[in-house]
Amino acid sequence: MNNTFALTDPLALADLTVYLSRVRLVDDTAVRVIAGGGVLAVYSAVLAPRGLLDRSPTVLGLRTFAETSAATFDRVIAPASLSDRLAKIEADGAGVLTVAMPDNDVTASWAGIAPPRGGWERVGALSAVALELAARDGAGEVARAIPVNTGDMIVQKVRSEVWSRPLDANPTVPAGVAFAAASLGFLAGEEEIPLFGSGQWLRASAFRGHILARALNV
Repeated sequence: MNNTFALTDPLALADLTVYLSRVRLVDDTAVRVIAGGGVLAVYSAVLAPRGLLDRSPTVLGLRTFAETSAATFDRVIAPASLSDRLAKIEADGAGVLTVAMPDNDVTASWAGIAPPRGGWERVGALSAVALELAARDGAGEVARAIPVNTGDMIVQKVRSEVWSRPLDANPTVPAGVAFAAASLGFLAGEEEIPLFGSGQWLRASAFRGHILARALNV
């Protein structure tokens, strides 16, 4: 195990920087960063339950990057701390962009939830346009339902109710998938996004990134 990783080029560095900036607008507490097999996987939680009585869906964002230093680690860190380090990176003489991971980990309950790494089978497709509309409608509903100076528990309850509903196009997909895809900048034009399933998990794999969610019971 080590605590550095290497990106292939400045474009990858820019992509990771933008992704983290979007993650921080949704939840600035934690990202899970896994390196291994030449891949750097960066997970973020757009929605996750807070406690046993919270019925919020588990919805994770994922971006993957080619990693060239054979790094192996599994860390949960603050996205701000990684963003700060990315801002100071310069390529060495060979053009390699080496990033040192932050020293300290953080705690996040969702990071213990591991989506499957294999067994994925295509089960359908989602329209990027429909997801954009669902995200916009849901965000508007949340905004209208939450008065000014509302406590965090009420905010979480409203968000849970709105984003736990099934999408019109697929009753097994929580509307939180639309919220995640829009919030993380994964939607582009009129793209048809392949939808895969493995056990109780779904994965919407857009060109710009992946959304993973527990399927709704139907």
